[in-house]
Amino acid sequence: MRALRFLVLAAVVAGLTGCIGSEQENLQRWMAEQRAQVKPSVPPITEPKKFTPQAYSEGAAFDPFNMQKLTQALRRDSAQPSSSGLIAPELARRKEALEAFPLDSMAMVGSLSRNGQPVALISVDKLLYQVKVGNYLGLNYGLITRISETELGLREIVQDAAGEWIERVATLQLQERSK
Repeated sequence: MRALRFLVLAAVVAGLTGCIGSEQENLQRWMAEQRAQVKPSVPPITEPKKFTPQAYSEGAAFDPFNMQKLTQALRRDSAQPSSSGLIAPELARRKEALEAFPLDSMAMVGSLSRNGQPVALISVDKLLYQVKVGNYLGLNYGLITRISETELGLREIVQDAAGEWIERVATLQLQERSK
């Protein structure tokens, strides 16, 4: 009985081994045919354009860094009225409490109406503040210009890279607290 099982198992293994070899030969033959049929086509690279250097002929022309020309440009610029005087922060006024905090540390948590005027509720450092149009907040001289149910609009005055004062619009969105 044991010998019979061994013979059956040997016959099955031999049969399976024969199947594997024929499929691999077919696969190898098919791969060789496909390689023979497909020829890669690579387009030839075009010749590079010939670079011809140009002679520098502006050596005797006007020097852009001429002191006389720079002096004239500075006089002309100083004679024109500067727009920086039109926009500037009010440095002489007393600062409000919310001007000590940056805008990103503030959160608008609600809005209401008092005497027909919109009022926004601002949370800073776990304290609640009421602000209205005309109040200031933030580090950049932010004047509150409008208050709606969902956001508060500000006009900030900041210095650009050249040192000129420019206006920038910012908003605080209503923040919903997650419980």
